[in-house]
Amino acid sequence: MEWLQLSPEEWVAVRLSIKVSIWATLVSLPAGILVAHVLARREFVGKSLLNGLVHLPLILPPVVTGYLLLLSFGRRGPVGSFLDQCCGLVFSFRWTGAALACGVMAFPLMVRAIRLSIEAVDRKLEAAAGTLGASPTMVFATVTLPLILPGIVAGAILAFAKAMGEFGATITFVSNIPGETQTLPSAIYTFTQVPGGELGALRLTLVSIAIAMAALLASELLARRISRRIEA
Repeated sequence: MEWLQLSPEEWVAVRLSIKVSIWATLVSLPAGILVAHVLARREFVGKSLLNGLVHLPLILPPVVTGYLLLLSFGRRGPVGSFLDQCCGLVFSFRWTGAALACGVMAFPLMVRAIRLSIEAVDRKLEAAAGTLGASPTMVFATVTLPLILPGIVAGAILAFAKAMGEFGATITFVSNIPGETQTLPSAIYTFTQVPGGELGALRLTLVSIAIAMAALLASELLARRISRRIEA
């Protein structure tokens, strides 16, 4: 079973993938909750457009999304150059760019899961809190948020799993630099392009499957536990 042992370079790709996926999930989670709440509870002009923009990464080829990120967040892009000069935050050819690409690609799944949980909340409970004098923010924090925790957990873990498998947008935006932007999918792709790389590709494929399954099982388990606590 020695062939199952990961090399130091493969461990680097595994650790980088986990790091990128965690950051992509944590940074996009507040925006995901906000957008899901707006789509679930508000009626306004342009709602269909916002809904389309949120879900666009699911429809567009990942390479197109990566190219759009490169145009916008690259060093010469309007947003990328501003953030570089303003905050010293650089995305192109950095792990931060990989996290951004993964976050964008995983965002629709996160929003969809949270939105469904918000739509399942009995609005009479929110209305009752409102009649007792609670502000909309207080109603959300004390009534809606606890009830949608299972959906938030499920959305966050789905986003993490999606980020772990993201490839097209990432390699287009930040390339495939070992130790910096080479995540698991990029490393697997590299192994498939060189003679004798089959075992490395197989090892990392097994690691990817194991992490994705663990994330999905953890999502199911946590969602059930939180649901039981809420119902108790």
